[in-house]
Amino acid sequence: MSVVRGSAEPEVFDHDEVVLCPGGPMLLRGRHVVEDADGNAHETTRPVSAVCRCERSQSLPWCDGTHKVLPPKLRPA
Repeated sequence: MSVVRGSAEPEVFDHDEVVLCPGGPMLLRGRHVVEDADGNAHETTRPVSAVCRCERSQSLPWCDGTHKVLPPKLRPA
């Protein structure tokens, strides 16, 4: 699982900043830095970014939708 750290400049939202989608990615709203398994830092560049939780994406640490084709037992909880 990727490690997520909030940015130095927090943004104010009237909704959750982190959402765990059942069987899918972790959605990050706002500015964050995500560390991949090798310790490389990736800064979010979109208003909402999807971080892979199934660890099978071809564009780690970002979700590419691979979880949708996995059997339910292999999808993230």
